[in-house]
Amino acid sequence: MVDTAALSNEDLAVETSGDGLVLRATIDRVDQRNALNTNVIQGLLDVFEVADETDIRVVVVRGAGSTFCAGGDIESMASAIGRGSQAYREGFAGMEKLVKSAVDTGALTVAAVEGYCLAGGMGLAAACDVIVASDEATFGTPEIEIGIFPAQALVPIMRTVNEKQALKLLFTGEQIDADHAHEIGFTTDVVPADEFDEQLDGIVDDLVTPSSFMIELGKESFYNQREMNFSEALNYMREMVTMLAMSDDAEEGFNAYLTDSEPDWKGRPETDEIDTDTGDSDD
Repeated sequence: MVDTAALSNEDLAVETSGDGLVLRATIDRVDQRNALNTNVIQGLLDVFEVADETDIRVVVVRGAGSTFCAGGDIESMASAIGRGSQAYREGFAGMEKLVKSAVDTGALTVAAVEGYCLAGGMGLAAACDVIVASDEATFGTPEIEIGIFPAQALVPIMRTVNEKQALKLLFTGEQIDADHAHEIGFTTDVVPADEFDEQLDGIVDDLVTPSSFMIELGKESFYNQREMNFSEALNYMREMVTMLAMSDDAEEGFNAYLTDSEPDWKGRPETDEIDTDTGDSDD
């Protein structure tokens, strides 16, 4: 069982579901509109790492006080003024690691967005696999107001929405509502604010159904193939589905289907049990 007390800190509350398959991490800096500081970033990195070490299938990230995240901690960024470029590089390194970890973790990540989802908060949401938004949520990248381009948030945002729509957001700093965000492809679901928790739980229940091993390889396959050309992607996906089909979970799934029963997933195999040889691409 995951030790959620060890994962929690004064700015991040972590809890697990009764079945031990879902981790919920809540940013709890309400007075700072849940801005990302060192505690929050390191706490989320630890959550994603634990998800990879266990059979956690879904990680839900949300903010306390009906606000998702208003971005990076401005006071922390301002503390680097006059200290040279290396101080800024070190300060921005946490956001880089956070976005990468949200994508790389073997669990599905869900951004549960209420209220403000701005700047680095929008980048964090974009890095998640699924974005469930309240119809009262607000999105935007207002960094230009302090003379900063939303460079790190750009990377996941540009891979999520239409390119021209993203450019407009990034350079104007305009804030858009949830319906507009959905129209440009940013959100997965927009749900009524008074039904947010109920709808979120239903979506998480659906996401947690597959085996943890299938989720891990399926997610890895998705993000890898989109950087390949068409032929490369087809060859790569053939090898990945072969690997999945040879797993204990696939055998369990086939048998459950044939016997009209519920599968009892075996979970993630140890790393050295996985045959990662994808074969000769010229086969």
